Amino acid sequence: MAEKTTKTTRPTTGKTKSTVVKAAAKKGARSTTTSAVRKPRRMATPQTTPIASVESAGTPTAAIRRKPAFQAGTWITILLLAALIGLAYYLNTEKEKTGAEEAISTVETSYIFTEADGVVSSIEVKPAEGETVKIARNAENIWAVTLPMEAEADQGLAESAATQITALSISSQIEDGKSPEIFGLDQPAYVISIEFKDGKKHILEVGDATPTNSGYYVRVDEDKMMITDLSGIDALLQLGFFPPYLNTPVPTAEAGEAVTPVP
Repeated sequence: MAEKTTKTTRPTTGKTKSTVVKAAAKKGARSTTTSAVRKPRRMATPQTTPIASVESAGTPTAAIRRKPAFQAGTWITILLLAALIGLAYYLNTEKEKTGAEEAISTVETSYIFTEADGVVSSIEVKPAEGETVKIARNAENIWAVTLPMEAEADQGLAESAATQITALSISSQIEDGKSPEIFGLDQPAYVISIEFKDGKKHILEVGDATPTNSGYYVRVDEDKMMITDLSGIDALLQLGFFPPYLNTPVPTAEAGEAVTPVP
């Protein structure tokens, strides 16, 4: 009886061991499967997407995609506005220049003597110191030097001097009441006497040059003082320095006088 009990017990023990092994194996398989399924879930956390978005916000690509402060249309508008302002300024400046030019052109140039005075028949230049020179038209309407010596005159030089008489422009008038001494007209450097064919006579006194050396202070008929053209007066004064002789005259000596040749 004892032997049968032992035989019966062995199979039972082996069966129990195998059952335990199978259960353990099944349990291990379940735990392995569970761990394999849960592992990916732990890695894919909900914080992945927000973190990526926060990091991408600081990248240059995100900055480039931002809307610019000034779009292309805004720059075009600014450029057009600047062009219109520049055009308006230019047109306004040109208008002012044109107005100034028109104002200048409307002011007529006035002259001391005009063509209404007639044809110049004689010119006499008398310096404060030195010889007086005079040229005049003769009966044949030909220019001749009458002072300091009578001689035939160079017609071109004489006619040029006569033309300067009617070309003396008035730069400005001097106010009445001013003393002639201020302008060197109390003792003028030159006195130019002018006669016209119709019998008119005028006296032109030449005083000092202007501070800018652009003209002379003159007085007409001991009355009106004014500033006249520099070059015109200089051309007339050349008569006193260089009388317009056609040929150098040879002075004739009177009894008891020595002959002095004219240079």
